[in-house]
Amino acid sequence: MQCARQRAYCQAPRNTYHVRMPNFAQALKQEIARIARKEVRDDIAALRKASTAYRSEIASLKRAIKDLTTQLRLAKKAVARSAPADAVEQSVTRAGRKRVFNAERLKAKRLSLGLSQAQMAQLLGISTLSQWKWESGQVTPRASMLDQYFQVMGMGKREALRQLEAR
Repeated sequence: MQCARQRAYCQAPRNTYHVRMPNFAQALKQEIARIARKEVRDDIAALRKASTAYRSEIASLKRAIKDLTTQLRLAKKAVARSAPADAVEQSVTRAGRKRVFNAERLKAKRLSLGLSQAQMAQLLGISTLSQWKWESGQVTPRASMLDQYFQVMGMGKREALRQLEAR
C-alpha cells in the first residue's frame, strides 16, 4: 500500500507508482508574464505621473482663459461707456448684419418724434404719398432711399426738428 504522501503525487491508479513532473513550459510562461507585468507597472507609473501633470496644467490654463475672458468683457464695457457715439456707429454698420425696412417701425418713429406725415416725408426727402404708402406697408423704399431711412430712424427729436427747420 502506498502512503498518503505518495498518493498526492500520483495521477495513475493506486497500484502504479507515478510522480508528477513539473511542466517547464507552463512555469516559463508564468515567469514571463510576471516580469512583463512588473515592467509595464513601471511604465504605467510614469504615464500616470505625466497625465496628472498635464491635467493640472490644463486646469491652470482654463482658469487663465476664464480670467482673460472676464478682463476682456470688462474692457469692452469700459470702452462702450467711454465712447457711446462710436458704438452707435459700429452697431449700424456692423458687418454681416442686414438692415431691413419695417413699416410699423417707421410709423412708431414718426409718432415718437411728434411729426406729421408731411414733415416726416420732408425729412426723408420723399413725397407725402410715398410716406403714406411706406407707412401702410403698400410699398417698400428703393435701395437708394434706405440710407436716408436709416439715418432718420437713428435721429432724436431735437435733431429731426433742427433738420426740418434747416430745409
